[in-house]
Amino acid sequence: MDFGIFVPEKEHEPREGLTISRRLYQNDMDSLSLFSFGKGTDISPEAYSCGAIYIGAGEDGSFELGGDSFPFKSGDMIYVPKNRLLGASAGEKGFLYFELLMGKETIMNEILKAGEVFALKDLIGYENGGIANMDLAKNEGMKFMILSFDEGCELSEHRAPGNALLFALEGKAVIGYEGKDYEISEGENFRFEKNGLHSVKAKGRFKMALLLMLK
Repeated sequence: MDFGIFVPEKEHEPREGLTISRRLYQNDMDSLSLFSFGKGTDISPEAYSCGAIYIGAGEDGSFELGGDSFPFKSGDMIYVPKNRLLGASAGEKGFLYFELLMGKETIMNEILKAGEVFALKDLIGYENGGIANMDLAKNEGMKFMILSFDEGCELSEHRAPGNALLFALEGKAVIGYEGKDYEISEGENFRFEKNGLHSVKAKGRFKMALLLMLK
């Protein structure tokens, strides 16, 4: 993927009758894909031999896990352990979600309870005058984390250690990338290339998640 603002619903709008998956990143341990479901489409329950994280990326749908069906919307997240059957169905306007398949040596934060749906932004609070950072999952090939910025806080310019995808979860921020500013809002993503020089400055309070692909 090229760098810049990335809005899944605009770039990969659901197409009626079609289920489309696109591989965004991959290394020898992990992979990130975007699934786009058209109205009336679904995937029968299937299992992987590795753990997976799912993040809602647009419109509403539902997942089936362990015989139970539950709604899933943009910004929601669920961790599914290996060998657990998971199915997915589109809502009336389609369904989009990210699927992160993780290597076998992945360390998971205990805050993530298997099979439970979280609003990703609710996993971390704000710290007065500071930036809070929590790792959610990591291994040698990737790191997935969530950050909160109090009003006016910023990450100074630095270079990305790998290809990365930022998820704007709450509020707004300005991403400085290779000398140009981009304003990002809740529900949007930003793609970074390895070694890309960038900064993040909150406009008000701001929450984001970040996936770094390190290999």
